[in-house]
Amino acid sequence: MSEHRSRKDAVRNREAVLAAADGLFARRENAEDVTMAEVAAAAGVGKGTLFRAFGDRAGLLRALYEARLEPLGAAVASGPPPLGPDAAPAERVPALLDALLRFKLDHRALALALEDGDASPYRTEHYARWHALLRTLLERIPVAADSGFTAHVLLAAVRADLVEHLAGPGGLDREELRARLAELVGTVLTPAPPGPEPATGAGAGAATGAATGPAPAGG
Repeated sequence: MSEHRSRKDAVRNREAVLAAADGLFARRENAEDVTMAEVAAAAGVGKGTLFRAFGDRAGLLRALYEARLEPLGAAVASGPPPLGPDAAPAERVPALLDALLRFKLDHRALALALEDGDASPYRTEHYARWHALLRTLLERIPVAADSGFTAHVLLAAVRADLVEHLAGPGGLDREELRARLAELVGTVLTPAPPGPEPATGAGAGAATGAATGPAPAGG
């Protein structure tokens, strides 16, 4: 078999595996029920092929997740506003979080399986990418005291386990959840109203005296 043919077969097998895994995760309520053997059988490849291509189940999950994220990544990298780079930061932040929420809703089983894995979801490549982008955008919106911390907090609102909890049986429907998230993001990005000006000069002394009462006689 030629090297070119071998590469084509590897690409075809990879796409078949990703499509099969995607279908299995979409149909199962519990992603843990999906086994590597089932994925291999659905894709029409041997288990050895599956393990050589992805290493293990976690590697398969990461590859499938990244493949499903590609359209969103492309929209953020070079698409039009409000997601694309030409959008104003105050417009882009809520659009990005809404897009991530919709992605988690569309791929609930897959997102849960990945984020509930052995490795911390905060150490994954895609999390680092979204956090870096949000931090950079928040630095250009002078409302957050710590853009890095605020980026973590906003991403926590679209964690797969929270989305599953809120959108599960008897929970919020898709549009209501999106509206709640938009309200939260709007609150975070809205500057706090200015507080009262501190009193200065003679008026300040008078006010202080009134608050503390007259000084005791003598001394």
